[in-house]
Amino acid sequence: MNLTTKQKQYLKGLAHNLKPVVLLGANGLTEGVLAEIDNALQHHELIKVKVPTTDREVKLAIVDAIVRETGAVNVQLIGHNAVLYRQSEEMKIAIPKAR
Repeated sequence: MNLTTKQKQYLKGLAHNLKPVVLLGANGLTEGVLAEIDNALQHHELIKVKVPTTDREVKLAIVDAIVRETGAVNVQLIGHNAVLYRQSEEMKIAIPKAR
């Protein structure tokens, strides 16, 4: 799923007040963490994941792996938080239509 700039801006606005739902620990990105992210995306559609590493390339690699494994869209990576979106069957969030 590709999002337009307008759709990403809308989702960023919704995510502003959210707290991170999943925090990566010392073990990094494990199958259990991926399952939890998948579960959270299914339940909420829009989540924040905290990736506590100072190395930007490692952080990007982790977020890319999450996106690849869960089928989510990386809306924003700011600081240690990644904002992820994946539409569920019930469509809880109505995003603006792409033109």
